[in-house]
Amino acid sequence: MSEALGAVRDFIETGGDVMLVIAFVTVMMWSLIVERVTYFLTAYRNERDHIRKLWEEREDHTSWYAYQLRRMMISQVRLKLTRGLLMIRTIVAVCPMFGLLGTVTGMIEVFDVMAISGSGNTRGMAGGVSRATLPTMAGMVAALSGMIFSIQLERFANQETERLADQLEVRST
Repeated sequence: MSEALGAVRDFIETGGDVMLVIAFVTVMMWSLIVERVTYFLTAYRNERDHIRKLWEEREDHTSWYAYQLRRMMISQVRLKLTRGLLMIRTIVAVCPMFGLLGTVTGMIEVFDVMAISGSGNTRGMAGGVSRATLPTMAGMVAALSGMIFSIQLERFANQETERLADQLEVRST
């Protein structure tokens, strides 16, 4: 376990200070994703069943008031299902920008080495190149993994909202 933590520490140090920001943002994104998955698997099921029960217990399913009540119930569920998804999408969009920031800071380091010791010091430039490429890779990996899950979470939220809307049927007289 300590070897794995050491490897992660070395990776972050090699990538520079921007890697800490990318790591923090990635942990925050994955915390939000895990929270949404947990909500979908636990609390949402109880809430869905409760709303279906409330609707089925109503005698009036045909009036304008019943239709508006149904719309309100569906909207409330949609809001709860999509809570946090915008933040996840925002973090997904920001991750490559932090990677680009790492690229720029790494290239500045390369140019500093070139200015001080000339272009012949390849060993000195290698540190800047790694500080330029590792954050880019880390930002892209974080963004891609978050994008895959955010798309799935949004798809699930939309499907569940439509499914609930179908289950809360309006009976005609």
